[in-house]
Amino acid sequence: MKVKIFVSFVLFIQMNVYSLTASPYVEGKSDVINVNEAQLDSAYWVDLYEKNKASDNIVLIDKKGVNLFNQQVMQSNSHVVDPLAIPKVLTKAQLTHHINTISSVPSSDRFYYDGHKLTDKEFNDYRDNVNIPAVLEQNNVRWGLVVKRTSLRTFPTTDRVFNNGMDTDLDRFQETAVFPGEAIAVLHESKDKKWYLVQSYNYLAWVLKEDIALGDKKIVHDFVHNTNFLMITGDKVFTTFVPNKAQVSEIQLDMGVKLPLISKQDYTAHLYGQNPFASYIVQLPVRTSEGRLDFLPAMIAKSKDTHIGYLPFTKQNIIKQGFKFLGERYGWGHDYNGRDCTGFVGEIYKTFGLLMPRNSGQQGKASYGKNIDFTTESSKQEKLAAISQLEIGDLIYIPGHVVMYLGDDNGEPYIIHDVKGLSYYTKDKQYYKGTLNGVSVTPLLPLHLSETKSYIDTIYNIKKIRLN
Repeated sequence: MKVKIFVSFVLFIQMNVYSLTASPYVEGKSDVINVNEAQLDSAYWVDLYEKNKASDNIVLIDKKGVNLFNQQVMQSNSHVVDPLAIPKVLTKAQLTHHINTISSVPSSDRFYYDGHKLTDKEFNDYRDNVNIPAVLEQNNVRWGLVVKRTSLRTFPTTDRVFNNGMDTDLDRFQETAVFPGEAIAVLHESKDKKWYLVQSYNYLAWVLKEDIALGDKKIVHDFVHNTNFLMITGDKVFTTFVPNKAQVSEIQLDMGVKLPLISKQDYTAHLYGQNPFASYIVQLPVRTSEGRLDFLPAMIAKSKDTHIGYLPFTKQNIIKQGFKFLGERYGWGHDYNGRDCTGFVGEIYKTFGLLMPRNSGQQGKASYGKNIDFTTESSKQEKLAAISQLEIGDLIYIPGHVVMYLGDDNGEPYIIHDVKGLSYYTKDKQYYKGTLNGVSVTPLLPLHLSETKSYIDTIYNIKKIRLN
């Protein structure tokens, strides 16, 4: 009997060892052409670059140049502004213009999720809530800080609407997002008292009041211009959990968020019941019950992906930052707690201190940086010649989209981009249409926008992020 039990035990062990070792993880086939598993690792591209470029680690724009670059962006592009430079008072005509700029009724139809087409009455209700009758001859501007990641909306509503294609990933009332610690100018308030019309550094739209804390302009200024700050360099980092302190507990901080550092001298033993010796302590903006700005210390573990000050703007760091988003789901206008093509690019460059306009056309058609512009008369050969000279981090603009150049691998240019669709011609010349719907590494040359237009056909600008 004991022999039988022993044999059974041995067989049991052998079977379990077999089950653990006999089926190693194997990647399945993918419809993303010409991309292998190694190319989905940032180290592959860093190594490829360093191998070909003798390991130079040149800083492309130094600390002084960062401020100059941002000045050039603001001077050449009306879509990037300093919210703190907005006049203290807006006239009736100015404020009405701002409201109508963002909250006009679209010329094409919009639909709710159930397929119901928005009526004139429903649009009138949205327009009524923008509260134009409350606009005065002279309107005082207020300032504040964002206290949590939140959406900027076309109208003061969380209702989701779509165009006649009914792609429910693309909410046409979703504009973009703002993040903790960003300065905003508050221009107006909705009729239902739940929304502010705000101007961030690169967008004007409606935001929920509950996500904004109003404060003295000088306090806001000093906060955002504090030079001793912690930069979030991971895709998403969370403050340390604190029981019974929701305002500072597990607050999401996306790449590009920067928060002032606080000296640990006042918290040598503990903060919220935890010794902070293995954490950074940052100054976190919070909202009081009256909607006013206050600050509380918050901890971010030193194990998290952060950096004191801006990252050095090097090609290696561009690659590393881009890959931290790899696989994140595409989010139109920063929807789905993600980002879209320009949000992806913008967040990467914010870690270096470099600001950009929000939308692809605003970026691609602006004169900042070093630009190679193409017209409808430009030949494919001209574009391919320009592509052959690209450097890591260069931005390629096609209508409604931007991609970041990653490198050349065996004569094939590769890009990393936050993209929804996937289209190309197969080896047997069949047009294939699939989906990516996330941050992806792809070859550039095979990609198509339609059966008749490739990415290459529609490139209108290549931009190198450098000082002019």
